Amino acid sequence: MADAREKKLAQLLVNYSVKLQKGESCLINAIDLPLSMVEELIGAVYAAGGYPLVNYSSISIDRALIKDASKESLALWADCDAYRMDKVDAFIGIRGIVNPRELATLGEANRNYALYYDTPVHHDIRIVKTRWVVTRYPTPLMAYQGGMSLKEMEDFFYSVTVGVDYEAMAKAMAKAKLFLDQADKVHIKAPGTDLTFSIKGMGAIPCAGEMNVPDGEIYSCPIKDSVEGTITYNTPSTFNGHTFNDVSFTIERGKIVKATADDNEAINKILDTDEGARYFGEFALGCNPNITFAMDNTLFDEKIAGSIHFTPGNAYEDCDNGNRSAVHWDLVQIQTPEYGGGEIWIDNILISKDGVFVHEAFVDLN
Repeated sequence: MADAREKKLAQLLVNYSVKLQKGESCLINAIDLPLSMVEELIGAVYAAGGYPLVNYSSISIDRALIKDASKESLALWADCDAYRMDKVDAFIGIRGIVNPRELATLGEANRNYALYYDTPVHHDIRIVKTRWVVTRYPTPLMAYQGGMSLKEMEDFFYSVTVGVDYEAMAKAMAKAKLFLDQADKVHIKAPGTDLTFSIKGMGAIPCAGEMNVPDGEIYSCPIKDSVEGTITYNTPSTFNGHTFNDVSFTIERGKIVKATADDNEAINKILDTDEGARYFGEFALGCNPNITFAMDNTLFDEKIAGSIHFTPGNAYEDCDNGNRSAVHWDLVQIQTPEYGGGEIWIDNILISKDGVFVHEAFVDLN
């Protein structure tokens, strides 16, 4: 039986996130989703006066397509989807998590997919040319990741998506943006972490429900060669089907020169995808007060109140240090006392301690 909250989610994505207008087109990319949710999205697009297109698939189909793909077959797939992506005004990506390890054993095929499909379709067109939003859909596997029942996960999911006043969140971010727009030197301290870099001239992008749902982050970008020191992440992160733990980087002149994790070989293969994968493309502050724990789901974990994410790989063009990569890996460090604490200093001013903002420009985000 369809959940009545699906309609509210569809309306949020169509009307608030991508702000679809009459006569505009919207591509709905639905992966492992109940038909009722897809139907609600189609209905919301039509109600806005728009024209829906739908790609309805599953992670199992993606695996079959990627597993034995040649560069030529990936190029054809990308060329067809790039044509469609280039034609639409908006993109809604919504995925139900059924098996995060589905792609775990594909090895080089994952790298080729990132280079020859994902980059030309999503990095080169979708991110820069469409109004886009991505979200998830609650599933039994997501409930397992969160350590709760499916009903509890559904209630949690809708409370941090349709239950959020994103306009109020955006207003609360205004003072923090002004501070970050003028900032230069950042110093992150935490267990296993002593990291410095500059964000001078990069500015800051508040995120309040327009590109991600759930949302709640402000991101900037480090000057590419300014990053120095070490960082250790304290949340699990699944990438290409492997769940990485205890990820730690040593960085010199912006480049990751040493990377360790539970699988050193696997993490270094990811960082060797291309030249840009060993440099950083994003620095962000997580600030959704209703998300307080990690569950190996990046879309949620990177919004955790009292967290940062520091991202190896591609930089976004709206906050750009020039780094380009097929990789964009949002790795999260939580700084609340339960996770070991930490401090964020900007221009020698303490802005956050143990996961709580202490500077007046940021306290509205607590």
